[in-house]
Amino acid sequence: MVEVDIQTVSILIASASVVAGVIYYTFQIRHQTKTRQTDMVMRLYATFGSTEFQRAYQNVASSEYEDYADYMKGYAKDVEVRAGMWTVTVFFEGIGVLARRRLIEMELVEDLFGYPVLRTWKKVASVVKGLRDVEKAPGICEWFEYLYNEIKNREQKLQQSKG
Repeated sequence: MVEVDIQTVSILIASASVVAGVIYYTFQIRHQTKTRQTDMVMRLYATFGSTEFQRAYQNVASSEYEDYADYMKGYAKDVEVRAGMWTVTVFFEGIGVLARRRLIEMELVEDLFGYPVLRTWKKVASVVKGLRDVEKAPGICEWFEYLYNEIKNREQKLQQSKG
């Protein structure tokens, strides 16, 4: 029979307690991170669903132009349309940054914002690219474009897996 002294048992219990504490803490941190991420996404979604944002979004969607020059000719003096354009592009730019830095799950972004991102980027791409050229600033809306490309790639992979 093995004799175990009280000191050895005490050390084993203390070690097990530390391990259990670390495991518990790890789960708590994961849960807290998931809760914060969910809260952030829901606040973004609330912004997206707000009347103010939807007005801007509809202004962008209903604008008709061929390219940057045509946009500037038709809308350069229309502050409402230009403000709407930047409200929408800056919103999606922010989501793109969060997605790129993995602070928000792409699957969740795609579920909530997929179609609006695809629709809006197709609508504004020529204006953004023209502005990049005029301003000599290739980084304008780069994270919005990144978001568009990520969603498009995910959509294509999904279609390939179904077909």
